Amino acid sequence: MGSDLVVADSSPPVEKNGYHGGGGKKMLGVEFAPLSIPMARRLQTFAVASWILTFFIMGPGSLFLLMYLLLHPGHTLVRALPLVYAVWFLLDRHTPNEGGRRCDWVRHWRLWTWYCDYFPIKLVKTGDLPPHKNYIFCSHPHGILCSAAFGNFATEGTSFSENFPGITPHLLTLEGHYSFPLYREYLMSSGACSASKRSLNYLLSRPGGGHAAVLVVGGAPESLESRPGSYILKLKDRKGFIKTALRHGASLVPIFSFGEIEIYTQVHFPTGSKRKRIQSRLQRVLGLAPCLFNGRGIFQYSFGIIPQRRPLTTVVGEPIDVPKTADPTSADIDALHAKYVASLQKLFYTYRDLYATPETELIII
Repeated sequence: MGSDLVVADSSPPVEKNGYHGGGGKKMLGVEFAPLSIPMARRLQTFAVASWILTFFIMGPGSLFLLMYLLLHPGHTLVRALPLVYAVWFLLDRHTPNEGGRRCDWVRHWRLWTWYCDYFPIKLVKTGDLPPHKNYIFCSHPHGILCSAAFGNFATEGTSFSENFPGITPHLLTLEGHYSFPLYREYLMSSGACSASKRSLNYLLSRPGGGHAAVLVVGGAPESLESRPGSYILKLKDRKGFIKTALRHGASLVPIFSFGEIEIYTQVHFPTGSKRKRIQSRLQRVLGLAPCLFNGRGIFQYSFGIIPQRRPLTTVVGEPIDVPKTADPTSADIDALHAKYVASLQKLFYTYRDLYATPETELIII
């Protein structure tokens, strides 16, 4: 294993509520942010808030805007814009499954440096990745919103390209995101692609190598298990990515983001309860997990959808070489899956004492 390389800001450790020096006031049980917060930290909060609001609002908002323009009683040209975009949407509908349309200018926005400095997010490199290969980056855990995966692989906020030259990361997200007009363009500009089998096969079949499909293996169901204290991963029955890796001979790279479960709290329903069954059913229907979670607000620390300031450290493990097997058997898949799980566990327990508490456990279900 090569020497570790940590890439992140050099800010001092954050306090409980993410502010150095205190000074906030509590009224009616709500702890408000002090007025004396430095501008740098205000910009960091702005960056994270804009990311959250984009995730929840931009898709439906773009759809509403185009419908409004279509029905607008004004100039004919204004009403024609949604129709022109609709034609573009149909012609471009396959792009999210065919490598996307990344924009390095967007990935290098200063906004993303502020975003990564907010937590802060650190990227730990344990070895080099030869650029002549294609990879599946297996990211764990999902957490509530994959905050660390976004900062590391959908932006240059932690200087991914400098640390892994010749490797192009593609964060794979739910295909439903690309059904929203305009939002799909913004999402693809980060290098993101659809998390479909077709998309994964396309990326791993690119000649010349250098492509990394970043797959959050646990998916949306794993977000329902996110809670501070223990990392619960849905991995035992997740073998589709193993089969795909074998068919393409793509190396598997275990990746673990320490702290991802600490930035939100979540309401958990007892297993077998009616509310749990409803929650699970909605997850299967919607694709997104209907979590009841809590973080902080923009001007107060007690509640809201903004994540808490907690260090997020993403450790990129050493690649597992995978022999190309056109028609892998169940035995081939099970053997590689067991090897991958063992590698992930080794990665977790090697770095746990550095980036988590010694009593923190990894639970695979």
